[in-house]
Amino acid sequence: MGERILFFVLALIAILSAGGVVFSRNPVRSALLLVLNFFTLALIYFMLSAPFIGVLQVIVYAGAIMVLFLFVIMLLNLGSPDAMPQERELRRPLAYLLGFGIFAMLVAQALTVLVPAAPQAPPEVGTARVIGLALFTQWAYPLLLMGVLLTVGVIGSILLARRRAA
Repeated sequence: MGERILFFVLALIAILSAGGVVFSRNPVRSALLLVLNFFTLALIYFMLSAPFIGVLQVIVYAGAIMVLFLFVIMLLNLGSPDAMPQERELRRPLAYLLGFGIFAMLVAQALTVLVPAAPQAPPEVGTARVIGLALFTQWAYPLLLMGVLLTVGVIGSILLARRRAA
């Protein structure tokens, strides 16, 4: 029961932070809300017994990708435009409508607590060992092809950058 409540709280935070990313006028605030969203998703992955995917979520997305986003935002020196008066009048009813919709969805999901839970996945699902075995046995050729494709893309971007500099 406590695990479900924690899941619903994390889901609410993830939904609200995703909405904040979309509706925020300030790009830096939007990027920081996206970091919050990534962390709540990582916590949900941990709750779903997928610690490897949760750690990758934090390292790859919340770490590397968000540093890149913030670097681009700061490099472009994006400011936050002032909201127009017509938009300010629409914000409050839209916020109430959105909040009521999310609340109704959470109540509907909370009512599913009465339904018996689905069987749990085995504890080894989502670990680095299981994912590694799948990647290097069943998915070995697609993994190698993706490596070749990424290498060709890096070489192509280097050649394009050299051609412009010359």
